[in-house]
Formats: sequence, C-alpha cells, structure tokens
Amino acid sequence: MRPKSGSGLAAMPAVLGLLAALAAAPAQAATPPAQPAEGPGGVGDKTATIAKRAVGKASAASFVFHKAGPAPSGGRPVAVFLHAWGAPNPQAYGAWIDHLARNDWLVLFPRFQEVNRTKPSDAPAIAARLVKSALADLANDADAKPDTGRIALIGHLAGAPLAAHIAAEAAQNGLPAPKLVFAVMPGGIARDAKSRGIPLGELNTIDPGTMLVTMIGDKDARAADAAARKILRDATSVPSERKLFVRALSDDHGFPALTATLAAPAGLDAAYDSGAIKLPPDPPGEKPPPFRWSADMALSGEQTQLVAQINNARADSLDFLAFWRSFDMAAAAAFTGKDAASLKANPAFSDMQRWSDGWPVKRLGVEVPKPHAPPSPDAAARR
Repeated sequence: MRPKSGSGLAAMPAVLGLLAALAAAPAQAATPPAQPAEGPGGVGDKTATIAKRAVGKASAASFVFHKAGPAPSGGRPVAVFLHAWGAPNPQAYGAWIDHLARNDWLVLFPRFQEVNRTKPSDAPAIAARLVKSALADLANDADAKPDTGRIALIGHLAGAPLAAHIAAEAAQNGLPAPKLVFAVMPGGIARDAKSRGIPLGELNTIDPGTMLVTMIGDKDARAADAAARKILRDATSVPSERKLFVRALSDDHGFPALTATLAAPAGLDAAYDSGAIKLPPDPPGEKPPPFRWSADMALSGEQTQLVAQINNARADSLDFLAFWRSFDMAAAAAFTGKDAASLKANPAFSDMQRWSDGWPVKRLGVEVPKPHAPPSPDAAARR
C-alpha cells in the first residue's frame, strides 16, 4: 500500500531520538567500582612523595621505590617485582608499584633482562644476584630499611616461573625465603633444557612456610591455566593448604568492560619510567663480559604483540580489586602465619564489589589444590 504523503517525515523525530539514545548508551551504562580509599587494593597515602632510584651498577641494576622519608621502626615489607619478558621498564607496572609504595612497601624491580641481549635461561641466576645485591645495598638504609622477614615475590607472565625458581633456590643463593610467591598469568616456561623459555627448576625445594598463589584470567587462558597448575603441582614441599589457584573473570555488564587478558595486570604510570632514573656507574675500567648473540634473546612475534599490549595497559577495577587486592590480602595472611585456605574461606577475598547500578561484578574463582599424591611403589619401581 502506498504510504500517505508526509508519513516518513512524521516518523523522523522518533528515529532521531532512537539514534541519540543509542549514541548516549555508553555514557548511561553502569560504571565499574572505583579503587577503595584504604585497605587491601586501596589508594594508600595520596600525599606521599615516592622515592625512585637505582642500586647496583649500570650493567647490573635494580630499581627501588618507596615512600620518601624514614621507614617505620619495623622496616618495610619487600615486594620483588619480576616483569614479563620484554617489558623491563617499570613504568609498564607503574600503577601497581605506586599502589605498593604508597602502602609502605619497599619495591625492588631487578633489571634482569636487556632486550635482545639476555637469554631466558640466564634470567633466574641474574635476577637472584640482583635481588641479593639490592638487599645488601639497602640493609643499612634508614629510608628503605628492608624487613627480610617479610618478602613477597610478584611475577607476571615469564616473571611468574622466575619467581617460583628464585623461591626454590633462595637458600642456595643466600636469599631469605619469601613468605609469598604471587604468580600472575604464568607463562614462558621452558619445556626442557634445550627449549626457549624460563627454566622452572626443581620447585620441591621451596620453603614449606611459603604461601604460593597463582592467578590467571579468562582470556587466552589455556596456556596460563596449565602453567599455573604446573607451578602449584611441582612445588611438592609446600602443603596444599598454603596454595591457591585464583581466576579473574571478565565482565561486560557496564562500560568500560573489564577484560581479564594476559596483559591485564600491567598498568602504565609514566612517573616510573626507568629513563628518568639515574643508574649508578660501572666501576672504572671494568670490562663488559663477552657477548654472544643467540636467537632466543630476540622477542618472538607473539611476545612483541604481548609487550605492546602490556605497554598500553591502564589500571582499572580488575587491578584494584583482583590483582592488587588479592596480593595485599595474601601478603597479610602470609606475613602473619595464616594459610591460603583461610583466604578461600573469606568471602571478602573473592568479592569484586558492584557496578554503579548495584549489579555485582563477577567474583574471583578460588581453588585450594588437591594434596600432592606421591607416586605409587609400582610407578616408582618402573622409573
């Protein structure tokens, strides 16, 4: 049937109104929860000045971050931050580092990789030396004042197996046993001595008093899931009740959506750019060690893409309430002798608060791994 003259014009206001409503939808969508003002995952001391410096020497340095001024009488707990492969600039994790420093942590960021010049297989020994040297350099520093009875290792991607490796060899390297290993989005583990990646080593020497938490997301998660469970499984010296497997879930209920990707734990803060931190000079006349390039020093195409995502990441509610908050609560439990099972039993640990319209953000998935089953006598005899 032929429409009446002018009917299209009459409908135009309704069409325009619908288009305007659709265009405004993101602005009207529920917003994610903000960072807590205090407590786990909280802002901390907003007025503090953060000291940013380096210790060691130019060719073997660690970046150091803490609140300016004298440390508390009991010293500062120490967070050793081990970056993803190819992301050696602390600014990529600046938001998390800033959170830690404003909450009275001493943060050590060892520069264990020189991109295109460091082999992954050499990283554990380099990182262990740097951490040991930094703790020695800062032992009598009244502002840093590391409390070596409260050490936590944070590792992201390749930094996660590196953290586990360092914990396993702490005693033989003259390092204090960490109270917590917090392995986020684990990856980059070498399959064997000849393959590319970080050697995991023998994790059955991790101190039984260490709490071991692995945390993954739900995007591109298959490899991270396998790596996280391998770390937990191989650390046979750590009792099951001191282990935790945590999964952060993406949530697109509101805008902006929360997406738990491999790069999600990163969060840029240019105030922590390593280029603005003066490195101590190498001793006069010291010759650099001989250098021989190998293919595993170069980033793969996949690693290059992931590093680009890391360098572009910004902190959001997943950082505040999943990564930072979980670490803060795990560290508090580990430092006071509680086990990981107590975290699973605490509803606040998995709670991710609510979108602005009151709808709950998807909670963290939390598991205590099953106890390690020793091999049967028959299986042992066949070896």
